[in-house]
Amino acid sequence: MHKIALTLLPASLLAFSPAPANADESDPAGTKQMSAPAQAEPHMQKVLDALASLGGKPIETLTPEEARKQPTPADAVKKVLTQEGKSTAPEEVGSLKHMSIPGPGGDIPIHIYSPKGKGPFPVMVYYHGGGWVIADTMTYDASPRALANGAKAIIVAVDYRQAPEHPFPAASDDAYAAYQWVLSHAREFQADPHRVAVGGESAGGNLATVVSMMARDKKTPMPVYELLVYPITNNDFSTPSYLENATAKPLSKPMMEWFFKQYAPDAKEANNPYVSPLKAESLRGLPPATIITDEIDPLRSEGKAYADRLRSAGVKVSYKNYVGVTHEFFGMGAVVPKAKEAEQKASADLRNAFSAKR
Repeated sequence: MHKIALTLLPASLLAFSPAPANADESDPAGTKQMSAPAQAEPHMQKVLDALASLGGKPIETLTPEEARKQPTPADAVKKVLTQEGKSTAPEEVGSLKHMSIPGPGGDIPIHIYSPKGKGPFPVMVYYHGGGWVIADTMTYDASPRALANGAKAIIVAVDYRQAPEHPFPAASDDAYAAYQWVLSHAREFQADPHRVAVGGESAGGNLATVVSMMARDKKTPMPVYELLVYPITNNDFSTPSYLENATAKPLSKPMMEWFFKQYAPDAKEANNPYVSPLKAESLRGLPPATIITDEIDPLRSEGKAYADRLRSAGVKVSYKNYVGVTHEFFGMGAVVPKAKEAEQKASADLRNAFSAKR
């Protein structure tokens, strides 16, 4: 089963009007008025319909405890697979090991997805999405499985501490500690300590690039690559994609404002580059990156802006935006062809990066 996370808003928003594919470029100043999100392509829409049928409530109206119990896009994918008479079994990998490692605030659960074959394999430390508040690795299980097989790499997925019980910097501290642990212990699970990347989706993409920034700033070994899938990179809710997708599913502007309120309620903290990487004075010296965004997503503009900032800082970037799909599409390769394309692109980019470090 291809699972993926962030809980969905159930509001009926099935009739969208198209938005231009180059919306950011057509309004670089972000001056356009709020508009309805673009129409999802048919496979994506089927997932959205399935998710709406599960009866979730708007995240921003709930407590964190209630939000964590809402139906997720992973549940919607499972429903679509069932409707289509397909297996809901997870994609097979060579092995999956669950364990805990020491962290700054207590033990950190990690999940080691290994591909079939004999190591040592390259490795990517992976951080799940959920706005730093909801979901866990098992919600996003499809993504590390697809990447382990596609990139022929071990994926170490991290269940970091979540807000509001553990606000910033707990998540980033755990993310960095897990990365450092992998560097030190890679050989113990047939991984190559000289080929360690970081990656994640949404809040996990944020944590992946923040870990790279922390490694640079602390002058510790850097990741060899970053995979950033619709990463959170700023706390600016007035970008073109926020205006276009304020009411989008499964991620809306009110949800993102709620997530930031839980994770970094103080404006000073929200402006910290380890929360909002686009606010960093310099991005020089960060690892090369693949950045994936999607059309129907409040985070699209900041993902593209971060790719542009990295390039201007001399960092090699592979960027692609997928039209007709929504936030959380990555990992839905079992039912959404464009998700499969994105998984294959991410895997190919990781393979190339790891090969260059042999």
